[in-house]
Amino acid sequence: MDLTGSPPRIATVDEAADVGRLLHDFNIESDTPTPGAQVLEERLRRLLDGASMFAILVGEPAVAVGLGSVRPNVWYQGSVALLDELYVTPELRSQGIGAAMLELLRIHAEANGIDAIEINVDEGDVDTQRFYERNGYTSIEPTTGERAFYYYR
Repeated sequence: MDLTGSPPRIATVDEAADVGRLLHDFNIESDTPTPGAQVLEERLRRLLDGASMFAILVGEPAVAVGLGSVRPNVWYQGSVALLDELYVTPELRSQGIGAAMLELLRIHAEANGIDAIEINVDEGDVDTQRFYERNGYTSIEPTTGERAFYYYR
């Protein structure tokens, strides 16, 4: 895909349907439960209208989505963003779209007082781990050299 005609952009609230559709498609492809594109769109209309969530889209119509949530953190002067999802439609993968989205994420973070970006990746998803590492992310805590883990309940 030639990104010069449609570079990654920060989505507007009016693009909530595209964000929801792509997130739904991602979950279907990953065999993960989804509440459906319409429910996601309704939630996204509310969430994208505030400062706690943003989305990145590529294409007209949109063919790739990134979803980030933002929160304060005591260890940083600014906030922390969690890249909740990054999805490129299967037929357009390995063309630099994901890397371009990560670059926009970095630029968006710098412009909006986000001091750290966190990404969670499943242990078995080694291709995705390599993708993030190629793009400057690490699972090693820089001050201790220890591997970082993510837990949830």
